[in-house]
Amino acid sequence: MRYGFIIDNRKCIGCHACTTACKAEHQVAVGVNRTWVKQVEKGTFPNTRRLFSVMRCNHCTDAPCVEICPVEALFFREDGIVDFNKDRCIGCKSCMQACPYDALYIDPDNHTAAKCNYCANRIDLGLEPACVNVCPEHAIISGDMDNPDSEIAQLLARQPVKVRKAEKGTRPNLFYIDADDASLVPAQTEKTDSYFWSSQSLGVGHYAKEAEKMAFSNGDVIDLLQKQGISTNGNGEVPKSIDLLMQSTKRIYDSPDKGILWGWEVSAYVWTKAISAGIFIAAFFAWLTASHEIESTASWMVIGIALVFLGLTGLLLIKDLDRPDRFLNVLLRPQWNSWLVRGGYAISVFGGLTTLLAVSIYFGWSGIQSLIMWVTALAAVIVAVYTAFLFAQAKGRDFWQSPTLAIHMLIHSIMAGAAVYLIVNMISSQSLAAEKLMVFILFLSLLINLVTITVEMITTHPTVDAKKAVHLILKGRYANKFWIGSIIVGNIIPLILLTFFDMNSAMAVMVSATVLIGIFVTEQIWVEAPQRISLS
Repeated sequence: MRYGFIIDNRKCIGCHACTTACKAEHQVAVGVNRTWVKQVEKGTFPNTRRLFSVMRCNHCTDAPCVEICPVEALFFREDGIVDFNKDRCIGCKSCMQACPYDALYIDPDNHTAAKCNYCANRIDLGLEPACVNVCPEHAIISGDMDNPDSEIAQLLARQPVKVRKAEKGTRPNLFYIDADDASLVPAQTEKTDSYFWSSQSLGVGHYAKEAEKMAFSNGDVIDLLQKQGISTNGNGEVPKSIDLLMQSTKRIYDSPDKGILWGWEVSAYVWTKAISAGIFIAAFFAWLTASHEIESTASWMVIGIALVFLGLTGLLLIKDLDRPDRFLNVLLRPQWNSWLVRGGYAISVFGGLTTLLAVSIYFGWSGIQSLIMWVTALAAVIVAVYTAFLFAQAKGRDFWQSPTLAIHMLIHSIMAGAAVYLIVNMISSQSLAAEKLMVFILFLSLLINLVTITVEMITTHPTVDAKKAVHLILKGRYANKFWIGSIIVGNIIPLILLTFFDMNSAMAVMVSATVLIGIFVTEQIWVEAPQRISLS
């Protein structure tokens, strides 16, 4: 048994009855939708037509939201329906990043994830989903696709159908008859805040944000509109309805933009995590070269910094949850395929091993200190890179699928650790050998970081969404922050300081500051830019 949907676009009239029925059946809050009708106008007046596409969860056979969910709040039923348990959800929003179809949202009432669940409550009673019952044109067909006698199975056998984003490999079970890519492919139309006869700029709950003004700067068009008696203000802004009319293919109605799901908390947590793991990795390198003594003031400083920033990492992770009261579910009710769970345990193990090292130093257990150093260094590397694998599970964000992201995370951790260790080395009056080692490590890691960023930027990206993210970084809204904050401040300036100046206390602080600023700016860009790309 495998349930699925067919949307017959030959029949859909865009009446929104399915949206209304879904809201009534599940008490869906205003501003969010489990089912909605996306409307696109195609052509140039008077030769235009309007396309309707019912959007919702695709109940994928290989659903990435189920794989990434850390607490099994999302799960497969035996009949193939992807259902959810709001009582387990921690509001981490990982499922929303993993879904290529923008089907999930955070319920503004209970702050947990929600989506179309195929009206599983009705299916269990032998009824059809509410949207199917209410559709006046029978444009929504549901049923068991494995049953050859069912209407949906017969339609799939007779009619050519399309699915959304087949390249994602999710094997979606939502099919469209007579579909048009102008409606199904997000990149073909621009998502905006306001449409021809609706305004959805604010959203609700987690996504509440102010609308951004859309300025129109084409002087010829402004003159043309004024000649036709259409007023514009002194800033040259045109009513958005007119802006829409001048496009050959445009969205007329869509769901509200969910905005940045993982905000500054995630950027900051990646940064604090890099410092925590990196300072220990730096100390490990110094210990291997005999320029760092385990039982020394420097070790206590390294352990203290590692644990403080690890604690900050945990607090930032909890703060980013929409249900922080349930954060222990990650450790107590784990779904082991999720890298959020694996990362949570890696952080816990790294913190425990670092504490064990402190205990061994305090009690003088020199016999096991070497073993602890090796095991803790391995844990630090895992802590440094696991976020790359978590981002890779977020299949909705194409830019995060970069194979160099793990190297990116590891190099940033080594950079952060070497930079901070330079200050530790100065304060603790360690040997000149440790200072020279950190200068070499930092210089080398900065060069590798520049090469890694270059590869990430110039490598041919396989999807339009990934290319859009790169454009945002290099030439779009993040360009100034990238070139000034990430490249110049975070890489070029510290390379110059390391090359041409001696490392005294003031210089160590300056180098450390520029490197850490650059890492934070880069991580903020890498976290935010892909989330600016529309998924539906």
